[in-house]
Amino acid sequence: MKEIMTEKTIFDFHGLEIRVSDRADEGILKILNRAVQGSEGGMRFTFQNISERIAAYRDRIRFISLYKKNKIMATAGACYRISGQGDLRYPSTFVKYLAFHSLLQSDTRKRRRKQVREIRPEPYDSFKTRTLEIFGKPHLLGLPDVFEKDRHILYAFLENVNERAKDLVHKAGFEYIRSFLTVAFSRFNPVADTRVSLIREDEIQEMRELLSNYYRDYSLFTADYAFYGNRYYVLKDGDEIVAGVNAFPASNEIYNIPGIWGWVMMKVLPFIPLFRRLFKPGIFHFLVFDAIYCKKGKEALLYKLLESVCASEGFHTGLMWLDDRSEMYDKIRTSGRLGALNRMLNAKPGLVYIKFVNLTREEQEKFYDAPAYVSGFDFS
Repeated sequence: MKEIMTEKTIFDFHGLEIRVSDRADEGILKILNRAVQGSEGGMRFTFQNISERIAAYRDRIRFISLYKKNKIMATAGACYRISGQGDLRYPSTFVKYLAFHSLLQSDTRKRRRKQVREIRPEPYDSFKTRTLEIFGKPHLLGLPDVFEKDRHILYAFLENVNERAKDLVHKAGFEYIRSFLTVAFSRFNPVADTRVSLIREDEIQEMRELLSNYYRDYSLFTADYAFYGNRYYVLKDGDEIVAGVNAFPASNEIYNIPGIWGWVMMKVLPFIPLFRRLFKPGIFHFLVFDAIYCKKGKEALLYKLLESVCASEGFHTGLMWLDDRSEMYDKIRTSGRLGALNRMLNAKPGLVYIKFVNLTREEQEKFYDAPAYVSGFDFS
């Protein structure tokens, strides 16, 4: 395994630096914790579990950060794993935690209001071009077992209306390949099912095999975080596992939800006691449903599993992210009742972008046809 310094400078150009670090120091955490995700006109929120998630990536995360005069101005996380199976199996890096200092925001109306001028010294455009080149050279990040000229994919999940992020990834050579939807499951009074229990240690290998088989035709599938938090639940028919899900708590601070229903959720639901169980503006606490499995033909039982998990964990709402042209999405929206929150959420599709490094066009084409696995761990 290659070694990396705690921090090293990749580019140094007229007072601007790009540094790569294998840890999130105080400056990186500060900019990440303050970063508002999303864009004007879309959902706006901040993550509340950043330090915990970063720790779970262990030695497989790097931070690419822009500094001006030794002050951090922007950062992005690069999370390494092997993803996919068969023809879709490649060393992969998931790009996460893209965050900018307020002086680099592109909202021109906000800049006019605050009379803040965007930082654009004469060499800035050239520097930005050189910075984006890093995404075509993942070996520069010092990730384990990543070498120059190897085949590699980098990918990111973006909000459809986030034009700034889309423009940035386009310039970095990423291509749009698939779309996905946020799906909410909710119950006012969830009830536990006696067939549902936490997975036993001696069942984990079996569950790994079930997940691998279920997602064998998906791109970007990884089971690295399938059992994160030791909260993987299974529903059994006798001794057979027929459904399973990892369910761990998360929280976001919500600033805006677009549309009429978004206004209702932010302004009306907090005053209706029953609906307040499902969603509260401000800090929104929910379960992340990840590594979902269901035996073919048993999809109706998945709802029993999710409801029982909510009851066991003390939550009323769980979120999952599914490729909107996948069999899993088709089954989960037609085999039962997702609940009131999903009807109100009316989420717009998210976008999956990939940058292919040293792959042939024929190898790339397979990613357009295969459903994408959207990891709840990565997305939360």
